Amino acid sequence: MSQYEKLLLSILSGTRDKSLLFADLQTVLDRLGFQRRVRGGHFIYTKAGVEEIINLQPAGSKAKPYQVKQVRGIILKYQLGGCVHEI
Repeated sequence: MSQYEKLLLSILSGTRDKSLLFADLQTVLDRLGFQRRVRGGHFIYTKAGVEEIINLQPAGSKAKPYQVKQVRGIILKYQLGGCVHEI
């Protein structure tokens, strides 16, 4: 299993919401094809076919748990995880 698949599984499982690194969350969104725009401390992600706009802010080096949950909801809603979320 690749590092990316492990990251995706940890997001989808919800076991690391409080300890997920912000850079890891960014990596997953980048690999899923989201476009990133930065405005100050806000990282804004959009993707064609996804109506929600993801607005992330780091909490030090970590991602905020509620934002990880939002990303998980979008991945599941639009089935962006491929076959990984079926494991």
